[in-house]
Amino acid sequence: MTSKDLNRLKKLCESKQIKISLAESCTGGLVSSSITSIDGSSNFFESAIISYSNNAKIKLLGINRNLILKHGAVSKEVALSMAKNLHRLTRSHICASITGIAGPGGGSKQKPVGTVYFSIYKKIGNKIKINNYKKIFNFKNRIVIQKKSNDFLLRELIDIID
Repeated sequence: MTSKDLNRLKKLCESKQIKISLAESCTGGLVSSSITSIDGSSNFFESAIISYSNNAKIKLLGINRNLILKHGAVSKEVALSMAKNLHRLTRSHICASITGIAGPGGGSKQKPVGTVYFSIYKKIGNKIKINNYKKIFNFKNRIVIQKKSNDFLLRELIDIID
C-alpha cells in the first residue's frame, strides 16, 4: 500500500464525511498504523481496538464466547461479530475487522497458516452493507501475511468507499 493509496482513502473519506474504525487481531495494529501514518488521518479515522487474544475479543468487543468455541477465533462468524460490535461501540460509518493465522505456527488442515477473515460493516444513514472475505495467503512468513492482509483490507476499504 503506497502513500498515494492512503491519501486516496483519506480524500474519499473526507469528501464523503465517512469515519472508519478497526478491530484488528492478527495484524496487531498494522492497518491502524498504516492509516495514521498519513497527515490528517484524524479527520476520518475514529478508533481501533487490537483484540489479539480471545479474552480481548470477548471483553473489549463483546464477542460471545460460544461463537469462538463453535467457530474458532479465526472465522467468518467472529470477524463479522467483531465488525458489528465495533459499530455498536463507535458508531463509525465503516467498521472493519480482521482475524487470522499469521504463523508460522498455529495452522491446521482446515485453517492453514495464512488464513485470514475480514469483515467490513458499512452503515450510512439507514443503509447497511456487509462484506465478508476469506483469504489464504500462501506464505510461511508472519510479516508477509500481516502485510498482505493490511494491503488487502485497505484496498477493499477504498473500493467500498469509492
